Amino acid sequence: MKKSIKLIALSFILVLFTLNITAQDKAKQIEQLLSKYTEYGQFNGSALVAENGKVIFKKGFGFANMEWDIPNQPNTKFRLGSISKQFTAFLIVKLAEEGKLKLDVPITTYLPDYPKTTGDKITIHHLLTHTSGIQNYTSAPNFFRDKSRNSYTPEEFVKTFSSLPLEFTPGEKFKYSNSGYFLLGYIIEKISGKTYEQYLQETILTPLKMANTGYDHSEIIIKNRASGYEKKGKIYTNSFFLDMSIPYAAGSLYSTVEDLYLWDQALYTTKLLSAKSMESLFKPYIKAGDGSYGYGWFLQEAQNGDKPKLKIIEHGGGINGFNTVISRIPADKNLVVLLNNTGGTILDEMNEGIRAILYNQPLNQPKKSLAFELLDVFTEKGAVAGADAYKKLKSDPTFGLKEGDMNRVGYELLQNGKKKEAIEAFKINVENFPKSGNVYDSLAEAYLADGNKKLAIENYTKSIALDPTNENGKKVLAEISK
Repeated sequence: MKKSIKLIALSFILVLFTLNITAQDKAKQIEQLLSKYTEYGQFNGSALVAENGKVIFKKGFGFANMEWDIPNQPNTKFRLGSISKQFTAFLIVKLAEEGKLKLDVPITTYLPDYPKTTGDKITIHHLLTHTSGIQNYTSAPNFFRDKSRNSYTPEEFVKTFSSLPLEFTPGEKFKYSNSGYFLLGYIIEKISGKTYEQYLQETILTPLKMANTGYDHSEIIIKNRASGYEKKGKIYTNSFFLDMSIPYAAGSLYSTVEDLYLWDQALYTTKLLSAKSMESLFKPYIKAGDGSYGYGWFLQEAQNGDKPKLKIIEHGGGINGFNTVISRIPADKNLVVLLNNTGGTILDEMNEGIRAILYNQPLNQPKKSLAFELLDVFTEKGAVAGADAYKKLKSDPTFGLKEGDMNRVGYELLQNGKKKEAIEAFKINVENFPKSGNVYDSLAEAYLADGNKKLAIENYTKSIALDPTNENGKKVLAEISK
């Protein structure tokens, strides 16, 4: 009997040892992967990965402050951007659970001053699922130039978009709108009698001991806060100022990878919400892209070799100088958190790579950005030299071309008055991504800026054929076709 107990104990120890080696091996692979992205100038931030609910990797890469060479750490605080939305959705569902509001009634029930012509048609559920039809305030013409640097109260800012016509009938379809989540924050204040910041602190952050998370204020000194940067090709610049009253409940929070792990773990419990209310956050209410949208979360599926598809709950964020992603696989209690402080980068690709490591799947290795390599040539040597460099480098396996990178390069050239160079850059995108309506739209814009109306019309037409939702393209096409 004693011998069998010893054998069982020994077997258990061997299993634990094997699991530990596996976790260590995966952590090593993750570090190598993110180090390569850092080397290629594609990641500058902090990362945390948990497997089966346990942290197997956390580390900072690059600099929290480039002027002083202060490195990023797991406790570095980053602006979250739209990851903030899941906290706002949680607070709304909490109020509903307490019977203080209903999700299926018009928003004018709680905001009596909101225009009734539209507000009577929109429910809180519509706001939560981006199906309200309210125009997205960050997409307004000249928004960043005219409004983003100014301070507003929630009441004042709601008035900047509340009277605009709806883009579609509420509930008809999904269209991402920061305006909807701004309104949810305002409703939280009306119902709770507290500021959004106070109610968030009392309801989530203090109970979960998320001491390194909060509502960001530019004027307040916050220990270990990362500076935000933007990347133009290979050059870094300080990000533009954004008054944090503007993102508000749609994107004004900061946090660390460690605190977001605490948040992830709490979502497996009923400490703050009942199981039924928690479940309501993660229901696929409306089709969104290749997946669905719940309350503050995207719901996706991913391949896992010959095994059943992985069900993923995740959300990204982007705000001046920062982009972020939190990705959860509840069935295995796996978590990936990536927080970056150099503007937009390919966090989704990094997330997919880490997921491949966690599930022992083939891994696509990072590649240098061909687009950013070409930007230098186009800028310094002109259109012909840039096109020639592309022909030479496109077959080099160390380089990869991404539509978004090339699009940014084209617009940067266009903004700098290099119209011919921009046209060549956009033509490269058309060659590589011929099924994307966006690449033809960008090329059309460059041709129009260069005075070639015929080719502008031709490319706007192609863009709209590939992407019938391109309303701006339709508008421009109608104007230049007169």
